[in-house]
Amino acid sequence: MSVASLSLTMRLADADRSMEVALETGPGALVLLGPNGAGKSTLLRFALGLVPGATGRVTAGDDTLFDSARGVDVPLERRRLGYVPQRYALFSHLDVLGNVEFALACAEPGRPSRERAQAARALLDRLGLQAFATRRPSTLSGGEQQRVALARALAGRPRALLLDEPLAALDVHARRDVRAFLAAWLDEVALPAIVVTHDAADARALGARVAVLEAGRVTQLGTWDDLARAPATPFIAALTRDGASARPDREPC
Repeated sequence: MSVASLSLTMRLADADRSMEVALETGPGALVLLGPNGAGKSTLLRFALGLVPGATGRVTAGDDTLFDSARGVDVPLERRRLGYVPQRYALFSHLDVLGNVEFALACAEPGRPSRERAQAARALLDRLGLQAFATRRPSTLSGGEQQRVALARALAGRPRALLLDEPLAALDVHARRDVRAFLAAWLDEVALPAIVVTHDAADARALGARVAVLEAGRVTQLGTWDDLARAPATPFIAALTRDGASARPDREPC
């Protein structure tokens, strides 16, 4: 069952970092933009339950996945959050079909293997990957690997998607085409999503709403045009100024 939004409230203070963040995606994609070291990837890991010592709350629609005040902490495998990490982390010893089947087995361990294989092939067909089913990830291009990683994330019928720098591993020639593909797919699957990036062109193409994270704090939230019209910090001013000449693959909503 789909949910309307993913909501995160996170507090963390240790020797290395301090973060205090509250975000809600709404029904579509929210781009989380910021410089390296701002805490973007840490926030995604918090949603997955992988940041020891962090307090706060994670909800997906009406379901509470984590609430430190109430002692709620749903295990990672039951949170049903589709995660695409940096550089995709595909299993090199499995072919493309095996990578997707593995995710299905984790999500539905009691499902017969024949049904899992059929479901995995159907998902590969949907993403235009049917010709790569028996290929190993190392033989694929960066864009093809990203599609496999997305198929694996979708295999568990997630409540929401978390994409950590999904375009960072691509060279400049592949990036534009893959960005357009990903933007279209985020629209099609219609799931709440947080897409982490530090690239202005990614932010303009992938999300109607952009949250800027600097030093563990959200410094501005709005559309790209909102940010460009009235930047709240020098970082945002420089980012929108530098990104003004870059044409996105589609116009922002």
